[in-house]
Amino acid sequence: MGVVIRTAGEDDRELVVRLLDEAFQNDPVSSWVFPGEEYRRRTHHRLMAAFTDAVLADGRIDLTEDGAACALWLSVPADEHAGAGPDDGSGEDAEDIPARIREAVDPENARVESIARLTDGIHPSGRAHEYLWMIGVVPERQGEGLGTALIESVLDRCDREGLPAYLEASSARGKVLYERLGFEFTGRALDLPDGPRMWPMWREPRTR
Repeated sequence: MGVVIRTAGEDDRELVVRLLDEAFQNDPVSSWVFPGEEYRRRTHHRLMAAFTDAVLADGRIDLTEDGAACALWLSVPADEHAGAGPDDGSGEDAEDIPARIREAVDPENARVESIARLTDGIHPSGRAHEYLWMIGVVPERQGEGLGTALIESVLDRCDREGLPAYLEASSARGKVLYERLGFEFTGRALDLPDGPRMWPMWREPRTR
């Protein structure tokens, strides 16, 4: 039986935050942003909540019907970085968004701000694309193909519409999975200061 996927709404916010918090507790990048298991258990969920709110407002969250996996997507125009956010007319510099995230999540933790700035700095521009910001599967359901099903549902649309897709792999294991789905390493890795490596990956649409 296939994986049933639906679009998450505001009523699913807490479910998505809990799912992402659980899925990324042991992720190398999350461990770098929030070093120490106890500190991460207390604080990590706030960053997942900030990401969830941002994508509920400006993107789309795909959720498996059983609530075991979700994918956060943003449609990025050709002239915009995903991390820049929409212009709210206030004249406030988009570069302040990472600082506002840090203030909301953990003001004393500079890495909350740094990760947003660093990933925005390597994000491709000049072509419209779908950006897979995050994809999470609860640990006990990993390896069942839920993440692949979530990604393929969007990649099929990308192929039909001639859109590329982009993501940053946060682990070598994830990089291999994404390569199987047609993503290619851009050639410019992001080495977090005293931390793990991230692999920006781009996928051209496939011609049917």
